[in-house]
Parts: sequence; C-alpha cells; structure tokens
Amino acid sequence: MSLEKTENSVWTNQFDNVANRRAHIETTGPEIWAQLGGKLDGFTCSTGTGGTLAGVTRYLKEVSDGRTECWLADPPGSVLFSYITSGGKLNERTGGSITEGIGQGRVTDNLKPEIKLINNALHISDEKSIAMVYRLLDEEGLYMGASSALNVVAAYELAQKLGPGKSVVTVLCDGAYRYADRLFSKKWLDSKGLYEAIPEHLRKYIALE
Repeated sequence: MSLEKTENSVWTNQFDNVANRRAHIETTGPEIWAQLGGKLDGFTCSTGTGGTLAGVTRYLKEVSDGRTECWLADPPGSVLFSYITSGGKLNERTGGSITEGIGQGRVTDNLKPEIKLINNALHISDEKSIAMVYRLLDEEGLYMGASSALNVVAAYELAQKLGPGKSVVTVLCDGAYRYADRLFSKKWLDSKGLYEAIPEHLRKYIALE
C-alpha cells in the first residue's frame, strides 16, 4: 500500500524536511549557547540528515557574530569532508565505516542552506572512533556508540586546532547498547581490522570472543 493511501500516516522525510534543521535553530543551538554562557569557541558533529550541524551552525554563527567556529566531522565512506575541503567538489562515494546513521553521499536539503557557514571539516578514521568508544567507557563511564565516539574525537581535534583555553561542544548521539555485540566482540573487531586500535589496557572491556 502506498503512503498516499495509508490513513493517519506522515512521511517525515528527515533528510530533506527542513523542519529538522529549524528545530535545531530554535532549540539545540540556544540551549548550547545558554549553557556555555556565550563562551563557545567551537562546535563540531557528524551528519546524517545534516539537521543538527546545519541548525546549530546557523544559530551559533548568528548569535556569536561569526566568532564560533563550526566544523563538520566525517567518517570514512562519506563525501562531505572532501566536498567542504575542496570548495564544493562532490566526489563519488567509496568505502565505508563502522559508524551507522552518519556520513553521506550527497548534500541534504537540511545541510545545503548552511554549507557556506561551515568553517572546515575533519576526517575521523574508524581506528580513532573505536579507541574512543573504549576510552569513554573507561575514563568517563559513558557507554557510547561509534558515532558519539567519532564526535568526541572530532571535538578533541578541533580543540587542539583552536588552542588552549577554548570551549568546544559536540553531541553524544548514540549509545553502545545497540551495537554491543559488535563493538565489544573480538571476532568482529578482528574482522574489521580494529582490534589493534584499542589500547591494550582497555581490551579488558571486550566481552565477546
């Protein structure tokens, strides 16, 4: 049965419905700015629909008079890192990543209006993301998925670029409970070539052989 014939149904079209972007302009951006008391130097996150990055970027750029730097964080297999760093050249998508729900092969309608406001992009390898999954669990007690870990790696790298004393914000967007049978499985990690990326003292958290 087609959507048009299904009663009481709505197609959210989250990738290209710009209400997604607008929600972050009206809520997420202001919340971040308020909680930091306006002392925010950088924001970075990955993109799925693009709504979070686009909406938060639009708000932060306006409220800070352009002072807050906003960077896209991108996993392997996505074209957006090269698109932003090449000045708008959209390459063919190749490869893939262990992250799910982020990384794109196109510029979504949510992201498109704000693409010129984004300062730059960071390419984050799967090796860095999986190591951060384990570091977050060990050092912060945070049981996060690979997309959240990628965002934290990006925030760390952006903070290094901006220098000491700067405030950088990112988004924790997924929990590890959805992916525990992979992220904490030695067999799966070996199959992806990622076992060696996990610091030896953190391998104690691997629950499955």
